[in-house]
Amino acid sequence: MKKTPNRKYRLNSAKDWIKIYSGKNIIKDYLKRYSVNKLCAAKELRMIGVEISEEYETQLINSMVAPREQRLLFKQKREDELNASCEFESDKNFALIIGYTNGGFPYGVTHEEMEEIAIENEID
Repeated sequence: MKKTPNRKYRLNSAKDWIKIYSGKNIIKDYLKRYSVNKLCAAKELRMIGVEISEEYETQLINSMVAPREQRLLFKQKREDELNASCEFESDKNFALIIGYTNGGFPYGVTHEEMEEIAIENEID
């Protein structure tokens, strides 16, 4: 795995690299050379004086955000489907009734235990 040099080094090196650059896609070549993503390449090229439109940079941001949002929506949908298929009962004593004893008394997770679980999950 190629280690990415720090920004200060990249910017100093890129100033010299730009002078001899003869390719057609400067952003693509910059990100390959310095092991950064497209958005970082666009920002750093702009910092050293290369004309990069803000519209293009906005498109890059949107292209990076959209897949993440799609994954989150898919995850939420899957979680909702799982919750819908797991129908647990509840009452005033239990947040989740998992089953009943031979005598007909419910057992499961109390409301207090559920609150503790929720607090522990927030901390983690």
